[in-house]
Amino acid sequence: MELFDGLKQKISKQKKTIVFPEGEDERIVGAAVRLAADDLVTPIVLGDPEQVKKLAASHSWDLSKVQVVDPKVAADDAMLQSLVERRHGKNTEDQAKKMLEDPNYVGTMLVYMDKADGMVSGANHPTGDTVRPALQIIKTKPGVKRISGAFIMQKGEERYVFADCAINIELDAAGMAEVGIESAHTAKVFGIDPKVALLSFSTKGSAKGEMVTKVEEATKLAHEQAPDLALDGELQFDAAFVPSVGEKKAPGSKVAGHANVFIFPELQSGNIGYKIAQRFGGFEAIGPILQGLNKPVSDLSRGANEEDVYKVAIITAAQSFDA
Repeated sequence: MELFDGLKQKISKQKKTIVFPEGEDERIVGAAVRLAADDLVTPIVLGDPEQVKKLAASHSWDLSKVQVVDPKVAADDAMLQSLVERRHGKNTEDQAKKMLEDPNYVGTMLVYMDKADGMVSGANHPTGDTVRPALQIIKTKPGVKRISGAFIMQKGEERYVFADCAINIELDAAGMAEVGIESAHTAKVFGIDPKVALLSFSTKGSAKGEMVTKVEEATKLAHEQAPDLALDGELQFDAAFVPSVGEKKAPGSKVAGHANVFIFPELQSGNIGYKIAQRFGGFEAIGPILQGLNKPVSDLSRGANEEDVYKVAIITAAQSFDA
């Protein structure tokens, strides 16, 4: 089954509510209308209702199944007090009022207050504007110290997870272990039975150095935290991916040669790796998918088109089942 066919089937059984803070953007409204028409999610579009209606009318879009909400109206006294309480004295009431002038904070609060199951933003904002409210309000899952960004790499029936390719410039051993475990959860959302490889330029001690030691330590930590997870390291990419190479370089490994979740030791190699697979290998790169939050928040590329928004919303809804 094609990836999105499976996700659509999953989320259509129990429609989730997804909030879009950038409601006066043509791409956002178009995707929201499609999602509602396809009976996949209940979209909440934040924006000036008159502007949103005018935009929809110019494209003959039907807004009858889309909730159009003025963020100034949504940011009522109950939301203000909830935000002040959530910030635990880090922001005054006046500061919280100022924060709620930003639709990203309003959207994040709707998720926090269980009025929405997830949020999709970033079409008109840098990543920090989406991630910052999520970290301040929704926060990371218990026991998780950081968020990370994964990509689903898909071509035909092939499907893999690459992480972290979007958020953390440098990971220490604990961070790499954590990203490995979180990426396994992401894999399951997409119907992938995770076999996690912690990548290096060394396989099982074939090279030495601080970078190799970090991956060795990350593997030990991940095994301690998730002993039932199929995870191994340190592995070179060929040892992780090619069965004959894996058997030769890491005999006895349950992951080597069969990995489908690849954890890079730092952002530079992760970003380069997924783009090589995308451009040279012809894989579709779906993401970045934010991992580690209590509830799903997705960050769009500012170059995203309507189809990207549509797909990311489907992913966000699917993530909410596991939140």
